[in-house]
Amino acid sequence: MFGIDLHLVQTGAYNNGFELVGNRIIKKRIHVRIEHVMPSRCTEEFKQRVKKNDQLKAEAKAKGVVISTKRQPLGPKPGFMVEGTTLETVTPIPYDVVNDLKGGY
Repeated sequence: MFGIDLHLVQTGAYNNGFELVGNRIIKKRIHVRIEHVMPSRCTEEFKQRVKKNDQLKAEAKAKGVVISTKRQPLGPKPGFMVEGTTLETVTPIPYDVVNDLKGGY
């Protein structure tokens, strides 16, 4: 942000923030009214996880147990058997080279 007024916020644009116009490079700037500006929610989940981990650590410390608060990947889904279907055997049609050459070029 390069300017904050009573009614609007002036901020630099995304990407590299520059635009080539003729033989000069101009900074991209956008002006947004204050009604359209919203606070970022990108760290919300992180902050909740930190609070939860601190609570878990305090409980574990009171019990005298060592715990790990690292996130673990979900891993593969459990396997299952497909039931209620019938098997169909598919046989290929034989390719006849001699007959194909007669009708070709």
